[in-house]
Amino acid sequence: MSNTPELVIANGTVVNSFGRRHAHIVVRDGRIVRLVDASEPVPDAGRTIDAAGRLVIPGGVDGHCHVAQVTGRFRTLDDYRTTSTAALWGGTTTIIDFGIPRDAQETPLAAVLHKKELARDSRCDVALHGSVVSWDETVPWQLEQLAAEGVRSVKMYTTNRGTTMADGDTILKVMREMVRLDGLTYIHAEHDPIIADCTQQHAEDGRIGIEHLHRTRPELAEEVSVKETLAMAEYTKAPVYFVHQSTPGAVDLVNEARGRGLEAFSETCPHYLTLDDSVYGSAFPEWYACCPPMRSAETVAALKERLADGAIHTVSSDHSCYDLSQKRERTDDVRAMPHGLPGVETRMPVTFTAMMESARNTVEDFVEVFSAGPARINAVPRKGTIAEGFDADLVIFDPAEQRTVDGADLHMGTDFSPFDGVKLTGWPGVVVSAGRVVVDGDGFHDPGPVGRFVARNGFRAHTAAAPEPTPATGRAATAPATR
Repeated sequence: MSNTPELVIANGTVVNSFGRRHAHIVVRDGRIVRLVDASEPVPDAGRTIDAAGRLVIPGGVDGHCHVAQVTGRFRTLDDYRTTSTAALWGGTTTIIDFGIPRDAQETPLAAVLHKKELARDSRCDVALHGSVVSWDETVPWQLEQLAAEGVRSVKMYTTNRGTTMADGDTILKVMREMVRLDGLTYIHAEHDPIIADCTQQHAEDGRIGIEHLHRTRPELAEEVSVKETLAMAEYTKAPVYFVHQSTPGAVDLVNEARGRGLEAFSETCPHYLTLDDSVYGSAFPEWYACCPPMRSAETVAALKERLADGAIHTVSSDHSCYDLSQKRERTDDVRAMPHGLPGVETRMPVTFTAMMESARNTVEDFVEVFSAGPARINAVPRKGTIAEGFDADLVIFDPAEQRTVDGADLHMGTDFSPFDGVKLTGWPGVVVSAGRVVVDGDGFHDPGPVGRFVARNGFRAHTAAAPEPTPATGRAATAPATR
C-alpha cells in the first residue's frame, strides 16, 4: 500500500477560528495528516491543488437543516441526495438534520431511525437531532437509545400547538434527561399564546395574508419565550441552544444568562442578517414565508452588531425546501401555508458577505460561526478545524470573487432562492469532503452515497476536550474527540 498522500492543498492561507498560517495541507485516507509550512517544498501527492492567493477554511457544519421534512400535509421536496449535493456546492460538508415525529403515532426514536435510514443516500456527512413533542413514561428510555446512537441533542418547539409544540412540563422534563445523558437541548422559541392571539386578531381584521406575516409574530413573542426557557435551563442546569434567533433582545437574554454561568447559545440564520420586513411588501412576498419572520431594518442592523460582538455563536441555514407551488397554495392565510426557506447552498456566501460588511469581523470570525462553532457546540468529532487528525473537509475560495445569485442555477431541489439577484462574495471554488474533491472549476464530481452518519459526543465531555475559544488566547487545535 502506497504511503503517498492522495491530495495536497498547496500554498494556501489556512484560516481556522483561532488564527491563520501559510501552509500545505497533506491528506491521506480522508484525514489531514500534516500541515507543512508554505516555505517548505510541496510534498508529493496523487493530486496537488495550488491554492496560492486563496483562503482555505474548514468545511462548513450546518447545524440546522430539515431534509425530507413532513409537516402537516406538506412535505419538503428534497431528499438526502439533493440536499447533500447542494450543501457541498455551498461549501458545507456536514449537515445536522432533525428526526421530528411526523404525527402523534411516530415516536421520537422512530423518527430518528427513519431519518438515519434515509441518510444512507447522502453525499456528505450527516448527524441528527432528536425531537420530543409530548412526554410519556417511555421518553427517558427513548432518549437513552438516541444517545447510544450518537444523537445527543433534542429539539422542542414552544409554539405550533396541535403539531410540534411541546408544553412547559415536557420541556423541563426533557431538559433533566439531557443533563443526565450529557446532551444539548435545542429550542424553537416563540411564545405560543401571544402568537395565537395576535394571529387571531389579524384574521378577524382580514389581515392574515402573507403580506402581514411579520405583524402576526411580534419580536416580543420570541423574547418572552427565550426568557422563560432560560429560566427552565437555569433551574435544571441544562445546556440550551436557541435556533434561528431573529432579534437582538433574544440574543442579549442569552448573553446575560451566559454571564450568570449558564451554558446557553444563540444561533441565527443568513436571512435574518440580510433581509428585512420590507420583503413582505415586495412582488413575491411568499418567497419569505418563515418563522420567525423577517424583522425591521433597525432590528436587522442591531442583530448584525451582536454578530460582530461575538454574541451569536453559529449561523445555520434552517434549510426547508418547499417550492413556489406549495408556497402559493394559501398565500391568503399564513396559518395554512408552509413556512421555511431553502438556504443550505447559499449559507456560506450570504454569511460571509454580511460579516465582511463590518470592519470588526475577520475571516476567523466567519470560520467560527460557519464551521468551528457548530462543530464544537454540537459535539461533532473531527470537524470544524484544519489540523492533523481532523477530517479532510476543506473549502478553497477567493474572498474577493463576486457572483450574483440565480435561483435557477442552484441545486436545492426548489425553484427559487430568497437571495435571487443578490451579489455576494465568499463562494466556494474548491470543496473537499472526506479527502475527495467534490467541487472544482469543472463542476460537481458526485462521489455517490458515501456520506457517513456521524455519532456525536456528549456535550460536556466534548467541550472539556475542545473548550470554547477566548478573545485573549484563541484556541489551539486539540486532539480530535471521539466517542
